[in-house]
Amino acid sequence: MSHDGPAAVPPLRKVSRVVLLDPGDRILLMHGYEPGDPADDWWFTPGGGLEGEETREEAALRELAEETGITDVELGPVLWQRQCSFPFDGRRWDQDEWYFLARTTQTETAPGGLTELEQRSVAGLRWWTSAELSAARETVYPTRLAELLRTLLDEGPPGAPVVLDTETVQDPSAAGAQ
Repeated sequence: MSHDGPAAVPPLRKVSRVVLLDPGDRILLMHGYEPGDPADDWWFTPGGGLEGEETREEAALRELAEETGITDVELGPVLWQRQCSFPFDGRRWDQDEWYFLARTTQTETAPGGLTELEQRSVAGLRWWTSAELSAARETVYPTRLAELLRTLLDEGPPGAPVVLDTETVQDPSAAGAQ
């Protein structure tokens, strides 16, 4: 197959994310913010891009260990897949994300492997109950996480990964005054 068209679209960054649940079915989320604007903040699942030849599963476990310090994990199936695009730290990120279910009894967190960018953009970690997540007024990614978590807890993991709607976050500066 040839690509004769105009500029080729850069490949999506392959990302593994972890829906980590504790014995009480609480989910662990990271609190992130735009490095230049700490008021622009959100909650998100641990995870990150694949490195070298590693598999999605290897990336999920490595990122979880680096970002949370949690290594006692039972990695389960891929729950959801989504493509997303968002502005962060002065550039646009285009990602193909796979969300893995994982369970742990290790609820103490100790993020020891944060990258320099993460150190400038992660405010901390928090375990959330499904009810807390549903009532949250904060921004959470993926957008429907509260609903997705409730379905997961009620029905168990899907038989095959659910493809979520593509999510594109506009650059706030391009949207005019807020």
